[in-house]
Amino acid sequence: MNNPFDWTTGYASQRSPVFARNIVSTSHPLGAQAGLRMLQAGGNAVDAAIAAAATMTIVEPCSNGLGSDAFCILWDGRQLHGLNASGTAPAAWTPEYFANKYGADAKTPPKRGWDSATVPGAVAGWMALHARFGKLPFADLLAPAIDIARRGYGVPVIVQHKWTNAASLPEITQQPGFAEAFLPRGRQPAVGERFVFEPAARALELIARTKGEAFYRGEIAAAIAAHAQAHGGAMTVADLAGYEPQWVGTISTRYRGHELHEIPPNGQGIAALIALGILEHFELGALPVDGVLSQHLQIEAMKLAFADVYRHVGDARTMTLTPAQMLDPQYLKRRAAAIDLKRAQDFGPGHGPQGGTIYLTAADASGMMVSFIQSNYMGFGSGVVVPGYGISLQNRGHGFTLDKSRANVVGPGKRPFHTIIPAFLMKQGQPQMSFGVMGGDMQPQGHLQTLVRMLDYRQQPQAACDAPRWRYAGGIVNAEGGFDAETAAGLRALGHRVEPFADSYQDYGAGQFIWRLGDPQVEGYAAASDPRRDGQAAGF
Repeated sequence: MNNPFDWTTGYASQRSPVFARNIVSTSHPLGAQAGLRMLQAGGNAVDAAIAAAATMTIVEPCSNGLGSDAFCILWDGRQLHGLNASGTAPAAWTPEYFANKYGADAKTPPKRGWDSATVPGAVAGWMALHARFGKLPFADLLAPAIDIARRGYGVPVIVQHKWTNAASLPEITQQPGFAEAFLPRGRQPAVGERFVFEPAARALELIARTKGEAFYRGEIAAAIAAHAQAHGGAMTVADLAGYEPQWVGTISTRYRGHELHEIPPNGQGIAALIALGILEHFELGALPVDGVLSQHLQIEAMKLAFADVYRHVGDARTMTLTPAQMLDPQYLKRRAAAIDLKRAQDFGPGHGPQGGTIYLTAADASGMMVSFIQSNYMGFGSGVVVPGYGISLQNRGHGFTLDKSRANVVGPGKRPFHTIIPAFLMKQGQPQMSFGVMGGDMQPQGHLQTLVRMLDYRQQPQAACDAPRWRYAGGIVNAEGGFDAETAAGLRALGHRVEPFADSYQDYGAGQFIWRLGDPQVEGYAAASDPRRDGQAAGF
């Protein structure tokens, strides 16, 4: 049995780890239960993940929807696979397109509206996963989501809070289709109030009946393109019909006898790999877990990683540096040497010039493990909703730059820089943990902080999930409520700008974790679900 943890460690939390041979962990209980239904019906972890993902588009619409993007890493019992189901830019998108519409001073595509939405990839991701690994009929996997959308559900506390925050922003509520879909009775639902999403039920039925074809080459695609044309967007039926997700494998780095795997760029998973590759050169386990020096080293490593990632990462086809160059062990050793133990620093990129999300994980008794993430980006994404079908579109196009010198410059068919990153931990060629932490640029920071707690300090997954976090952004270290006051003062003494910050949407990340304890059919798994969301880990 693989049991390296001190199960007595813990922080203030309402949750305990869940032990089972079949587990689904999501940020909404109905998503976890939809996945369990598939496992109990004889399906596998991929079936469970798809059912949970489809349900999450209904029960957590402030974070994801049928117009989302997605990524997945899965262990099929023999090897790891990586799937990039992030969307591509419409054929009309160029720097000139945006300069003509928004002025020569525009730095990025807009934050909201049709010109922020790339082709949605999540549904194609479900299709690709099912075609290659699913056991149950595709239509069966969407049945729970259809039923919930049609019959309705009581809106939970944290989802309602995020819904309310979005409903206070005219840049979202004034987008075409938003109010009709998400402000029933002229307002957002109250906590516990029933929300019915009949248009999404209709879309899901079409997706189920056609195995997704209606979304990209049928009735739904035509409706998406017509809505775009009516509201000044550039997306066409050809853009949708030409979309395909990519099987991309994974990239990895070693840390404390394990290998952390992430999806390669255009995502920011490489930031977690760089930071951990830097921390491999320090003996964190010899330092107090919540002490000043341990936190200082983690923050500085993350700053170094972001300096490289924000400069160099974009669509892999146009990057001037490869992931292998950015993860070169000798390079990371040099970056580690740049850290000063006695003061905080501002770092530039080391190489020369060359947002709302749901995460879920599922594992079954056969050993299959799935790490899956799906997102509309900034809250309700673009704010645009296609009427009659409930398709709420992400705003990932805002992640492009209009600077032609950058790898991430917008262009036809390109994928923008992405924040959403599923993760997977291996040990000696065998699966150890499927996990992820949602929440914009908090995601690689959450990967780093939770892994350090588990691998350096033997904190069990729920404790590592519950522990107070920090977040580095814009030169400031935000400290979550409950963060040790003496440690915060010590970080300030080193020169860190430490400030509390109650972010109304991204918070400090929210994770789901499944740790393999041994033989899945005997010892099974231990799972954790973040108390920062409404979710649960559930198993049998």
